[in-house]
Order: sequence, then C-alpha cells, then structure tokens
Amino acid sequence: MPSSAPLNRRLLLAGLAALPLALAAGRHPALAQSADDQAGHGNPDAAGLWRTIDDETGKPRSLVRIFERDGRWYGRIEKLFREPGEDPDPVCHECTDTRAGQKITGMEILTGLVRDGLAYEGGEILDPKNGEIYDAKMTLSPDGNTLEVRGFIGLSLFGRSQTWIREG
Repeated sequence: MPSSAPLNRRLLLAGLAALPLALAAGRHPALAQSADDQAGHGNPDAAGLWRTIDDETGKPRSLVRIFERDGRWYGRIEKLFREPGEDPDPVCHECTDTRAGQKITGMEILTGLVRDGLAYEGGEILDPKNGEIYDAKMTLSPDGNTLEVRGFIGLSLFGRSQTWIREG
C-alpha cells in the first residue's frame, strides 16, 4: 500500500505556495475588497438626505445631507422647517467655535464620524439651538431607512437620541 506522505507533502507545498497570493490580496487593490466594502461589510451606508425629527416635539426640523470625506462621515443642514413667526434663515448666535454667527442652513453639524458596519462613532454633533457640541454616534437600520443619532457627553448613557428618516 502506497504511503500518503507524498500526497500530504504536495498539499502542504501547494498551500504554502498560495500563501503569498492570499497575503497580497490584503494589500493589492486589484485583489482586495474596497475600503468601503471592508468598513461596511456589505451593509447600506448613511450617505444621503435625512429628515431630522425633533425628539421633544416629534416634528420635522431639518434636512441633513450626510456624506463621506477622507474616510470620515459628516452632516450638513440643507433645509430648515420653520414654524410661523420663526426666523426663516437663522444664524447660530450661540455657537462659540468657527460657526459663530454663520447661517444654520449650510452648516456642518456632524463631523468626523468613523464607520464600522452600521455604526458610526467617534465624531461630534452641534446643536445649533444652544451652540453646544456633543460627542456623537449614529446607528443605521439594516434596511438603511432610519438613522438613530445620539449626542452625549462622555458616556453615551448620558445623552439624547433622535431618529432620522431617509428622504426618497
């Protein structure tokens, strides 16, 4: 009966020969997944237009466009829904950073979030009503239609959340 040693040796050598190709796949663009595929794990992303809902009144407050720039995620107010008697084009009087005195429409309120699948963390969110800047995280629903946005100080346990709805 022939020995299985030569067969095992050939399988081992074939596996070792394939190892450099497998390792190169992690570094070579033609062989690797895109960075977005790796970060998103095949999930939808938060890019697009979102209707913000005030967590206190339940009413729509604005449309925010979320986008990626240099591997981080940001959000800019595109439109405000104003009540009768409210300033139709307000500025951020309470802001104390570079956004002080700027129009709220067009302002970046979400900055620097890093994506990991459906979660986005490590960024900040500005509340233009009071000028306060909070730590931020977001969680996208698996179907990609709702986004839970949480602003907090220190621990996410101490903060508030809003559910934003994707615009068609």
